[in-house]
Amino acid sequence: MTTIKNKFSKDEWSNRVNLAACYHLADYFQMSDIIWNHITAKTSKDKDTFLINSFGLRYDEITASNLVEITPEGNVINSDSLINDTGYIIHGAIHRARKDITCVMHTHSRAGLAIACLKEGLIPMIQDAAFLYNRVSYHDWEGMSTEQEECERLSKNLGKNKVMILRNHGLLTCGSTIAEAFMLMYYLDRACKNQIDILSSGMKANIPSDNIMEFAAGQYDDPRFKLGKHEWPALIRLLDDKKSIYKQ
Repeated sequence: MTTIKNKFSKDEWSNRVNLAACYHLADYFQMSDIIWNHITAKTSKDKDTFLINSFGLRYDEITASNLVEITPEGNVINSDSLINDTGYIIHGAIHRARKDITCVMHTHSRAGLAIACLKEGLIPMIQDAAFLYNRVSYHDWEGMSTEQEECERLSKNLGKNKVMILRNHGLLTCGSTIAEAFMLMYYLDRACKNQIDILSSGMKANIPSDNIMEFAAGQYDDPRFKLGKHEWPALIRLLDDKKSIYKQ
């Protein structure tokens, strides 16, 4: 019996399922923006293409089978689906420049937008944000990301980091796995919320010293704390308990 799953290699189907799950989790944790924004992942190990959402679908409507395969230049492969042009401008630039990256995630969350508009940017102050210390890149807003010329500047500004704040625009994370990219975004967004909470209290913040923050950031290099390794199975169970359609 032929199923949709059989149309893809084992590696590609696994990436499709995990990427669709990532969309549903972004929606669950209130990081979606109706039909806007995008999360991409490499199609498979043997393809130089990546997967993106079909433009017009809410995040909770995305499934493994309706993800769209595109080239880094934005050409859609074997599909009549539309894609958001800014998706391949932003994501294509990073996928081309960073061969160590499997997944790129971009959001316009309320807290993320607020921090993106602050000249000071993100100020890591809590334990769960320590891994971001001196590891966040910034890219100045150039208007809607629709011009190919912006690609080189995006990837250059990201550098070797996996987290970037798009000034006056939003947040971006990338990871060697889909799980890592999601967890980076989860903790980045929470750090933004935490900073807003602290600043809005009107009280003086207790900000750890540079030495302590750098030491704590280094602790996250320990394989035991690899982001996504332990959290992802629990998050998948969350979706399965909710009877999510992501595997379809």
